[in-house]
Amino acid sequence: MTSTPTSPRAMQVTEPGGPFALVRTELPEPGPGQVRITVEACGICHSDAMITGGMLPGVTFPVTTGHEIAGRIDALGDGVAGWTAGDRVAVGWYGGSCGHCEACRVGDGVNCAELRIPGAAYPGGYADTVVVPAVALARVPDELTSVEAAPLACAGVTVFNALRRSAAGPGDLVAILGVGGLGHLGVQFAAKMGFRTVAVARGPEKAKLAHSLGARYYIDSTSQNVAEELQKLGGAKVVLATVTNGEAMTATFDGLGRRGELIVAGATPDEMTFSGLQFIGGTKKVYGHASGTAVDTEDTLRFAAQSGVRSWTEEAPLEDAGEAFDKMMSGAARFRMVLTTGL
Repeated sequence: MTSTPTSPRAMQVTEPGGPFALVRTELPEPGPGQVRITVEACGICHSDAMITGGMLPGVTFPVTTGHEIAGRIDALGDGVAGWTAGDRVAVGWYGGSCGHCEACRVGDGVNCAELRIPGAAYPGGYADTVVVPAVALARVPDELTSVEAAPLACAGVTVFNALRRSAAGPGDLVAILGVGGLGHLGVQFAAKMGFRTVAVARGPEKAKLAHSLGARYYIDSTSQNVAEELQKLGGAKVVLATVTNGEAMTATFDGLGRRGELIVAGATPDEMTFSGLQFIGGTKKVYGHASGTAVDTEDTLRFAAQSGVRSWTEEAPLEDAGEAFDKMMSGAARFRMVLTTGL
């Protein structure tokens, strides 16, 4: 471990869709209610492409993206309580909220109209240091390395929070659609939560992987009718869709059991098609799920630490962000790419 550099590095994109470039920046100072973090690891998320591509409203260039951050606090601004220098922390998609809107007042800060996303609202974690609001911090348990913690701050909390807030209880049939970057974590969390876990993916070759992650059953969507197979198992209480394919999501709906839920976690512009009769029969529902607040992230990290859930990752040094980003976006990565700073 080394001290925070006085001239920290950052990987910036200067125009929408442009390449990453290594730059040196001044060491930022935390303002009131903020902390500075020495970044040790930052995961690469598919939604980073929306930010660097200029598709997220309010993003200004040059931009330093990254919202799967893990590291340690090295400086605190005025008015920060409950944290000390040296604390190990993580920051995810939830990077702060206004605190005064209706969503914030009822504890639903991830749906704040003024949600602050690291790497979009302010410089993110593809860097040696980052300054964030203290409200965005989640504690990292000692059992997790920073590389293990970083993807859990976004991908992990998304699936963990969706499952624990769903209608499913221990012993219920829960299907995870997709076993990629989100889905491989969803299968693990579902199994550890005590659900009868079904993994749904394309191709027979993924069956072994699904079972190794904890799935009790595997459905190959290329050769089997997903809805029919789920009904043979009694009907799913929950289908958690982690893929970005509207047709694949649609194909699971009739596999839901009574009062079953299709939860959409995969962000896609694809349309899904359902009839009113499909909803009414069995009183089914479809809804979307965002990630979660800092407290939700902390719960995710704690549960992962005690249960053994881990993200399957590939590491790359910060300066290779461009190559790592392309590998993640092309689907060639081993589920999650994580940048490391060596700090």
